[in-house]
Amino acid sequence: MNIQPQMARHGRERDVHHVEMRGVNKRFGEFTAIHDLDLSVGKGEFCALLGPSGCGKSTILRMIAGLEAVNSGSVFISGVNVTRMHPAKRHIAMVFQSYALYPHLTVRQNIAFSLSVAGASREVQAKRADEIAGLLQLGHLMDRKPAQLSGGQRQRVAIGRALVREPEVFLFDEPLSNLDAMLRVQMRIELAKLHKTLGATMIYVTHDQVEAMTLADRIVVLDRGVVAQVGAPLELYAKPANKFVASFIGAPTMNFLAITPTAYAGRAVTLAFDSASASASPGLTVQARNVPDASSPPTEIGIRPEHIAITNPSDRRAQISGTVQLVERLGNLTIVYLSTAAGQIVAEGSGELDVKVDENVGLVIDTARTHLFGTDGAAL
Repeated sequence: MNIQPQMARHGRERDVHHVEMRGVNKRFGEFTAIHDLDLSVGKGEFCALLGPSGCGKSTILRMIAGLEAVNSGSVFISGVNVTRMHPAKRHIAMVFQSYALYPHLTVRQNIAFSLSVAGASREVQAKRADEIAGLLQLGHLMDRKPAQLSGGQRQRVAIGRALVREPEVFLFDEPLSNLDAMLRVQMRIELAKLHKTLGATMIYVTHDQVEAMTLADRIVVLDRGVVAQVGAPLELYAKPANKFVASFIGAPTMNFLAITPTAYAGRAVTLAFDSASASASPGLTVQARNVPDASSPPTEIGIRPEHIAITNPSDRRAQISGTVQLVERLGNLTIVYLSTAAGQIVAEGSGELDVKVDENVGLVIDTARTHLFGTDGAAL
């Protein structure tokens, strides 16, 4: 079995569309789960499908695998239309949230199971299982059964069973959601190493933005069966296309405050919070991403907690004041919940930030790193 890197992660072949979905729709009775989906995943890419429960991400994965029928549209793998092709012929492997291991078989037998079904000799089965075990650090567990393994070890066995088939595409359906926090971190590291070693195409479903941000080359954010935005992790964080993406990416979530524009000067927009007592004088001037259209003015401003500094209420730099409602001390950082005339605001500071509940403070907003949204939720 060849487990050497198939290609460099950043080589030319990454531009080749390995998996494509063109105009795909999926309905369950009267409910449309996926709306006219166009999706392409490059060869060797790690692509994450990210979104809340019920947004359709697992349905997309199952349609790629052939476990769910497509109502309309087409699915391609390596340029071949596999829309009506049997799952076993698609050269994909899927890793499930539940591990789906055979409890009566040993680790070795679980890994080699597909080879056994295919009629491979015992020597071939043993050789390939040992190669996989070495890659996933399972060599000392080969004679154990699933009940004797930890959650992380079971997940590695499930991944090994997928690897032994030498698939063209790996599909992961929330594979870490059953693990505790420490194991999830460790498994993220192992998955990242595995992708770097194999250079394989991987499509990974998750509702956990940390998993998506740390593992993926590119993230597809889904909202109720529709693609809300596609981009690199930091692109989605810094330049969300709409309010949904802005709210879903980042923790604590972005602050959204109602505003009214009072002046325009190119990309610079002077705003007043929708409360006379909250408005600064002469106003809060921010830079829009593009020159805004006064006929379709922004109605909300988005500000990430880390872009709000807490200061003395008499500080002239403060654009707004607030009262501390709750302080969460997390060691390396402090999250502060405040009541202001413009609405509730969450700010993030260092672990040494000295604030107390009921204290009045001033808030300094980094105006260069704000986001403006229109009535339809689109970023301006």
